[in-house]
Amino acid sequence: MGLREPADAAARSLELVEQLPDEVRTVRDLGCGTGSLGRWLTGHLSGPQHWIMTDRDPELLLRAAAGMPAGVTVSTQRMDVADLTAADLAGTDLITCSALLDLLTAEEVRRLAAVCAEAKTAVLFTLSVTGEVQLAPDDPLDAEVEAAFNTHQRREEGGRRLLGPDAPGVAAAAFEEVGARVIVRPSPWRLGPASPALTAEWLRGWVGAAREERPDLDLDEYLTRRLGTLPHASVGHQDVLAIFE
Repeated sequence: MGLREPADAAARSLELVEQLPDEVRTVRDLGCGTGSLGRWLTGHLSGPQHWIMTDRDPELLLRAAAGMPAGVTVSTQRMDVADLTAADLAGTDLITCSALLDLLTAEEVRRLAAVCAEAKTAVLFTLSVTGEVQLAPDDPLDAEVEAAFNTHQRREEGGRRLLGPDAPGVAAAAFEEVGARVIVRPSPWRLGPASPALTAEWLRGWVGAAREERPDLDLDEYLTRRLGTLPHASVGHQDVLAIFE
């Protein structure tokens, strides 16, 4: 189990799961990673399930398939999300992904929406970062770190402009445009002294990305302060459900 898996499970919106179409049997998990979303969602779906774990990394596909709960069948497919077609979705009841949309471009999300609309396949996107971070107690540098991190998340990479914290809004608009009923719910991480390892890891990553974007900021002392006395943190995410009726 990954360090973040319990926090992910606690954050995801059960309200959206309750609004999934009836009789979800075949689920395709895009960018499945180690399969944490599948391990969480299988317990909230009834009836027999077949999961198609999809990722570019063959090692992650093996780990994801091996880690799925007993009682569900699993297959794997190595592919890029951008290559998905409506034909790939034949017989698929639901597409899922976790912490993926922010790594896509607006064009890629719009294309995904069009593919899902053609196949009439529902989607559940979980834990898309919104860029909003609340820390208690606060620090004078918090706002600058947050702004630098969010700019870093919107960076251009390999000729692609990543959506970063704009992803949930872009996805909701794209799916509404192709005729889906879209529901968005907050799914923030709750971190702090009760989860010291994950909180420290998140802080290092958050500050590290901000430092890459703003090398002029002296963040060494800031990070030392934050790690010395871990703050309570609410890290903004949203879950997006789109259903074609």
